[in-house]
Amino acid sequence: MPELPEAETIVEGLRGPVVGRSFSLVQVLREDLLNTSADNFSQALSGGSIAKIFRRGKNVVLRIEIESGSRPNALLLVVNLGMSGRLLHQAHADRSNPPSHPGVLFYLDDRSLLVYHDVRRFGRLTLMTPTFYRTWSRAMGPEPLSPSFTEWDLIRTLTRSRSPIRSWLLDQKRVAGVGNIYANEALWRAGIHPKRPAQKVTPEEGRRLHRSLRKVLRAAIAARGTTLRDYRTAEGWEGGYASELSVYSRQGSPCKQCGNTIEKLSFGGRSAFFCPTCQPPPRESARDTSAFR
Repeated sequence: MPELPEAETIVEGLRGPVVGRSFSLVQVLREDLLNTSADNFSQALSGGSIAKIFRRGKNVVLRIEIESGSRPNALLLVVNLGMSGRLLHQAHADRSNPPSHPGVLFYLDDRSLLVYHDVRRFGRLTLMTPTFYRTWSRAMGPEPLSPSFTEWDLIRTLTRSRSPIRSWLLDQKRVAGVGNIYANEALWRAGIHPKRPAQKVTPEEGRRLHRSLRKVLRAAIAARGTTLRDYRTAEGWEGGYASELSVYSRQGSPCKQCGNTIEKLSFGGRSAFFCPTCQPPPRESARDTSAFR
């Protein structure tokens, strides 16, 4: 957390205010958040302009154009928000209280401020050359909302793994951007138990999972993400998808589909949430999930 919808929401919120702006000053307050020294980080970005902002998996990526002599050079600033990271933009006229746990302050040429804020400091700000970025990006799985990520791609790759399907979905080398919240939600919609071995997912279940995953991610983006504790948009607002969650963190509550009790189990170091009726254990036969289509 944050996952794909939260990172996408932050990108959308920052695109207007920061693209085209240049850095007048970069102040590092928490050097342990960086992949280089504070001096190197600040000097590398000094005077650079933000040419583009986009998302890759759970990461917010800023392409920085830097004038060096007569030829422009570029760096990619990859921001992984960890558990509690935030990227907040404050206009110059904004007199609201400053963030409580700033890690890096990016002062922009319009006198606005971009703040990386992180209470737990599990996030990471990494500077990459374009060549290194391409290598890093190729090591990740496909984007689940990309038109090129088809249901047959998903079905084919599932057959190659014995991992529990929930663990498979969390593996960023398999598919980029999916975390525990949306993996649980998509599996509930598809009627698949989170511990079902990936290779045991049938082609029909794979098609349902593909549709469910994309539907959940798009709905969460439309709601500006899920705030359970720390996540905020670039404007500092909470996301609105928490009220739409069907199983995640709802153990002991009734299933929205059948009314039976949502259960919780732990494996792979993470909690999974499921309905034992709508998502029967691997040893049981799969139910008819036409209601979810």
